[in-house]
Amino acid sequence: MPSIRVRVPATIANLGPGFDSLGLAVSLFLDVEGSSAEVDGFEYYGDGVVPETGNLVHTGYYAAGRAMNLTLPHLKVVSKSAIPLARGLGSSSAALVAGAVLADELSGHRLGRHGVLRVCAEIEGHPDNVAPAVLGGFTASCMSERGPISLALPFPSGWKLLVATPDSELLTRNARAVLAEEVTRDQAIFNVSRAAVWVAAVATGRFDALAEASRDALHQDARASLIPGLVAAIEAAMSAGAGAAFLSGAGPSVAAVVQAGREVAVQEALSAYAPRVLRLHIAGGYTARAGATNAANSALPLDGAPS
Repeated sequence: MPSIRVRVPATIANLGPGFDSLGLAVSLFLDVEGSSAEVDGFEYYGDGVVPETGNLVHTGYYAAGRAMNLTLPHLKVVSKSAIPLARGLGSSSAALVAGAVLADELSGHRLGRHGVLRVCAEIEGHPDNVAPAVLGGFTASCMSERGPISLALPFPSGWKLLVATPDSELLTRNARAVLAEEVTRDQAIFNVSRAAVWVAAVATGRFDALAEASRDALHQDARASLIPGLVAAIEAAMSAGAGAAFLSGAGPSVAAVVQAGREVAVQEALSAYAPRVLRLHIAGGYTARAGATNAANSALPLDGAPS
């Protein structure tokens, strides 16, 4: 078969109070090229090390095949990622989505975009990272008995994103392990109301509402015990003029929303937390296209060596 090239954006989830429900697609990308082969193969170029066996691109690919009741051919995968691993930027979701999209392309789009979303959200158990990777922009999602329900809204064009990304990793399973099994009614009301205001602020362009809308009572304080400097970084960003600042996904990255003219001040404030502060843009959902006829001889324009 001709090779297929897929590009999937990084994602920022939770946005403070929208635990497992709110997300943004941002301009860091996973690029994957897949082609049929006699046995599965996997090459990875990018941050950290991804094992060949059990990689999430193949996991998403075969899960999508099962969802369509198809026996898919073995797949040779070449993967180049600009998304840092285990930093709260959706690297796992991006890999799952890339694999499911490869399967969907091979099937003649039997799944479609919402089928890809369903398959990957069921693997993850929540749609907050998967939805923006699939749909793009700002997304609000929930899981239902019939699968995920995800709605996308355009993000206001005047709002800019900064993400401070430390060198240290934090695995999602460790970040979830410190969370309380039960919450109080007051905590639930606190987060539900602010998540609702987040959505309304995006829909109406109300930057002034973000400071309150991005506050959280469910996960950030608990995760601060695993992330030295988190609280100080959020406070510094807000003092420097950010409209909102919050833990990106499970962390340890910290994201801030700023208006034009405040980027430098907020970037300097965040640099005390992490020397690498990225200026990112809102991204669309995944894209796919046919590549060359032989992925092994026409790989993505990769730099570095495979892990």
